[in-house]
Amino acid sequence: MIIDCHGHFTTAPPALGKWRERQIAAFEESGARVSPDELRIHDDELRDAIEQGQLKLQRERGTDLTLFSPGAGKMAHHYGDAETSLVWSRVSNDLIARVCDLFPDRFAPVCQLPQSPGAALAGSVRASAAELERCVGELGFVGCLLNPDPSDGYWQAPPLTDRVYYPLYEKMVELDVPAMVHVAMSRNDAVQGTCAHYLNGDTAVFMQLCESDLFRDFPTLRLILPHGGGAVPYHWGRYRGMMLDRGRPPLEEALLGNVFFDTCVYHRRGLELLTDVIPAANVLFASEMIGAVRSVDPETGHRFDDTLAQLDAIGSITPEDRGAIYGGNALRVFPRLRDRINHHEQQREAAR
Repeated sequence: MIIDCHGHFTTAPPALGKWRERQIAAFEESGARVSPDELRIHDDELRDAIEQGQLKLQRERGTDLTLFSPGAGKMAHHYGDAETSLVWSRVSNDLIARVCDLFPDRFAPVCQLPQSPGAALAGSVRASAAELERCVGELGFVGCLLNPDPSDGYWQAPPLTDRVYYPLYEKMVELDVPAMVHVAMSRNDAVQGTCAHYLNGDTAVFMQLCESDLFRDFPTLRLILPHGGGAVPYHWGRYRGMMLDRGRPPLEEALLGNVFFDTCVYHRRGLELLTDVIPAANVLFASEMIGAVRSVDPETGHRFDDTLAQLDAIGSITPEDRGAIYGGNALRVFPRLRDRINHHEQQREAAR
């Protein structure tokens, strides 16, 4: 089974975006709230969005299942207040649950968290723990997205290793679910979103983890750094040397039991570097389609985000490692995913 650990609902029906615009405008203009009941999206709209988008590309590219979350850039945690973020997260997560229930063999749900910047951060972390519990316990979610910068481009929050995040980590450990560390939009004109803010976020969080003892406090906590880890594999020697200079444990010992990298790297040589530097046990297949880059690479004839074709072309990956990267690692890092797959298989057998 080929499992894409990184997919977003970027093709959601227009009604979702229009509801979100009304929610933001109402709060900014008068502090008013817009009811989620005003959002109406029929199952047929969801089917059409998926069948003409992500599902179509799954079939064309030969992938089997995608871990599916709300659009990362659209999380936009800086808008409104904590209640705004909570309602938006619940609306977004409920929609993801509906998609995954409509296509249970093709998609498994990953949730957005109701984070907020500034003074609201601590309360929003507790709310995030509660929303994670709802999504996992009631809706069958298998993971979450964790934004290290709820200010969306200005990096005003403490590092993810700060104790303010511990209530969320305690809940993640209790529920045995990982988080993909994923920034949202950038509202800072100096930091473009997909090619600067996203990659900066991956790189910055890795350094936060290097400087902390977070995994001593949470030895079973699991975090996925998307987009190949940003600059991390390219500068692996710098991080190893820094750890030695500071008398820290070796990098591999300190982090690689808990930190994983995905393959959202949109050229073959970059993926060769990633799979050469990072142990295969720490690499998860991902494409982020349909997402940041949608065009066709004129050098290969494949879309840039067709990472499966790029990985297939790398001859140095052994069959054993390829099996781990393509699906085995996802089942290990997301243990609830295996349970979800088994549950749906049992349902199909019972229906026969």
